[in-house]
Amino acid sequence: MGGPGQGPKPTSSTGDELVHATRLSPNFNDRKTAISMLVVHYTEMESAEAAIERLCDEEAGVSAHYLISEDGVVTRLVPEEKRAWHAGKSYWRGETDVNSASIGIELDHPGHGLGYRKFSEAQIEALVPLMARIVKQYDIPRANVIGHSDVAPARKIDPGELFPWDRIARYGLTLPKPDKLELGDPFDNDGAFYLALERYGYDITDGIKAVEAFQRRWRPELIDGVIDGQIGAILFQLLLDRDRGSRGNANCYPRTRAAT
Repeated sequence: MGGPGQGPKPTSSTGDELVHATRLSPNFNDRKTAISMLVVHYTEMESAEAAIERLCDEEAGVSAHYLISEDGVVTRLVPEEKRAWHAGKSYWRGETDVNSASIGIELDHPGHGLGYRKFSEAQIEALVPLMARIVKQYDIPRANVIGHSDVAPARKIDPGELFPWDRIARYGLTLPKPDKLELGDPFDNDGAFYLALERYGYDITDGIKAVEAFQRRWRPELIDGVIDGQIGAILFQLLLDRDRGSRGNANCYPRTRAAT
């Protein structure tokens, strides 16, 4: 298998048709729990190759299961049955070992530090069917298809406000942003909102950062860390939608060209 600096090795025709290449990272260990989450990241590096080099660097001590380049090339870095080291110190819905419970996908992207911009169409077209296969295979709830900022709000802001969560939701792969808020904001005070935010899944240790992470995901047009009636109504509706258990159709994604 190609090591750092050797370039990705094409995946055999008997492998996952959605994966174009494999470069196995040494940075993984055994899972301690079943897969129940999918976490999306961006690399915030100059290029896909630079990101792969880092994710395969034993001294760096980081990895992910997949990296998708801006031109849509999917590289497998860690087998799904193993625990990749992508989430760091994180939390979601009571789970503190997010790495054990999740599949991590890195998107080749400059991030906020190197010139934040929209994600490429080729990259999203490669991501969606991969996500759909993972969600179906592991029966991942839509509320557990999340971003790095959701599981580590005090530390991370990726994949950020330009990631097309609404499009991912239209394919039935994550909960959609509520479009009707007739029930309004039921939270009488900030404490009630924080308790509901924690119930939804967020670590509220740093309250302002937790609110910013929620806004970044669910109201990206205004991220100010301030609790207001709009985000209260959104959170309440999300809790209702999640608790109803409606999963949606995770197979209605557009077909893309198989790897060759």
